[in-house]
Amino acid sequence: MTELVTVDIGGTNARFAIATVADDGTIDLGEVVTLGTRDYASLRSAWEAFAERIGRPLPPRGGISFAGPVDGEVLKLTNSPWVVRKALIKSRLGLEDYVIVNDFGAVGYAVSRLKPEDLRHICGPDEPLPTEGVISIVGPGTGLGVAQLLRLDGLVHVIETEGGHIEFAPLDPLEDRMLAIIRQKFRRVSVERLVSGPGLGNIHEALAAIEERSMRPIDDIALWKLALEGNDVLAAASLDRFCLALGAFAGDLALAHGAVATVIGGGVGARIADHLTDSGFHGRYTGKGRFEGRMSKLPVKLITHEQPGLLGAAAAFAERHLKKV
Repeated sequence: MTELVTVDIGGTNARFAIATVADDGTIDLGEVVTLGTRDYASLRSAWEAFAERIGRPLPPRGGISFAGPVDGEVLKLTNSPWVVRKALIKSRLGLEDYVIVNDFGAVGYAVSRLKPEDLRHICGPDEPLPTEGVISIVGPGTGLGVAQLLRLDGLVHVIETEGGHIEFAPLDPLEDRMLAIIRQKFRRVSVERLVSGPGLGNIHEALAAIEERSMRPIDDIALWKLALEGNDVLAAASLDRFCLALGAFAGDLALAHGAVATVIGGGVGARIADHLTDSGFHGRYTGKGRFEGRMSKLPVKLITHEQPGLLGAAAAFAERHLKKV
């Protein structure tokens, strides 16, 4: 049995836990402690505060999920002033071994360890995720995360991508008009400009312009509340278009990845779970012309696990540092 600190660092919060990896590879997360990044000057300060909070020395091993690029020597959180220098992580945090992965890479590792009860069936065959092949992972949140999980010969490989920045492709005349309007705001319209937390606002503005409605300013939180309640006609229509665009994009990725299944993650994904099953998501996901038959055979699941970032950071450490059983 191996203990490690697992941490999920976002722009607003850093979540910590002590994870236990059993000899058979199963991972148990202890009590989760959430600290606001704005309340601490650095990761080291928050790390020490976590140790003080739980009242015990921390194990010299760590799995870190980081909301930002992790391929340089100096890492900067996308939405926080924290800066992490890889060369100093071991000495500053008291670690002998560690792994640091992008936040959506951590989601990929989490998917490799999720149990059936941690996934909600959305469409396609209602069966467990395949144990071999590529699983395409899509996660609308503050942005639009994309990763691939490859299971092959008992090994796990997670490939982080910037797939959310692929060009948005309209599929009907209304979306043609939406794209033309949104392009006035952004020189290049990626899928993330529509399929993300802020993306709903771009859809809402475009639909208001098409209907020539005067629209009072509304922030993203209030708009999402209106959309999910379903009482505001334009907000509800925006959510419908959001689900259509997500379905089309997720299906395109499954084709591009040669996937055997798709998993939806991200904070927004969890919020729209009830809407996905009743929307046009499935039709857009499978509507790929000559490949519609193939697409209809792929299971699509949504993550319901409460802490996929923490689980994924621990799983990444286990994959890279612990001997396989």
